[in-house]
Amino acid sequence: MVKINYTFGDFLNIKRKALLFTILAGFLWGTSFPAIKIGLEFVDAYMFAFLRFSLASIIMFLFLLLTKNLDINIAKKRCLWYLGILNGIAYLLQFVGMAYTTASKSSLFVNLSAIWVAMLSWLILKEKFDNKKLLGIVFAILGVFFITTNLDFSSLTQGMIYGDTLVLIAGFGWSFFIIYNKKIVSNAKNTFQLMAWVLIITTLPLIPFVAFSSNVSLNLPVEAWLVILYTSFSWITPYYLWVGGLKHMSPVTSTIVLLIEIIVAIVISFLILKEGFTLIAGVGALLILLAIFLVSFKEQKSI
Repeated sequence: MVKINYTFGDFLNIKRKALLFTILAGFLWGTSFPAIKIGLEFVDAYMFAFLRFSLASIIMFLFLLLTKNLDINIAKKRCLWYLGILNGIAYLLQFVGMAYTTASKSSLFVNLSAIWVAMLSWLILKEKFDNKKLLGIVFAILGVFFITTNLDFSSLTQGMIYGDTLVLIAGFGWSFFIIYNKKIVSNAKNTFQLMAWVLIITTLPLIPFVAFSSNVSLNLPVEAWLVILYTSFSWITPYYLWVGGLKHMSPVTSTIVLLIEIIVAIVISFLILKEGFTLIAGVGALLILLAIFLVSFKEQKSI
């Protein structure tokens, strides 16, 4: 009897730890949106993305070497290459898109991955797709439309719609990233190794696009390097925490908890970048949050 209670208590502790890890990951990732926006004032998106992940990869590689934990054989897993390349392309789209749109809107569009994860779970994992999820998709589309256009249809011909679209596509790409990460980490014995190799591979698709950069020199302002350094650590740490949480919760539940990104990004963007939402954009944001709640209602019960 005592053994059963201990096992159940241990299970609850694991769930709580997974939830805490994911909340911390969301908080840290939320700070990266305004940080990236600031960094883009000093260096263009192509070089910024490359330098961020190159530095993060070097840090991870050196850590594996120093701890004698480097396993080259893990890099032979084809799924890691798919994840790394997908992640690299998604981040490139986000960085380029954020040069044309706001940090707060970017955080909302990226977190639409919860909607896409629900849809892909139905298509790929054959999960049930009920009326609540269908209604959620409708709310999500309306929310994106309100935030993107602010019901000012002349904005459709302006640069911001271009940035919004790129960030939306990036969020859609990460929905695949989330689902297939879940498949990998669920049975992985060394998630840190997997995470390290995904990060290293993420840098590879960014290399060709450096040719499009207007910042061919590494002689950047100190402010630029500080932001690059910060965003490097604000990817390594939250990704490690997120993977640790994802191992013990469903992909959709994980994306719901990560919604703290939106709150953190909007608050910091308002305080530091002086960004603001109109009433219409606020309604759009509420529609997106309602949509995400609807498509993941059942998963929330499982936490």
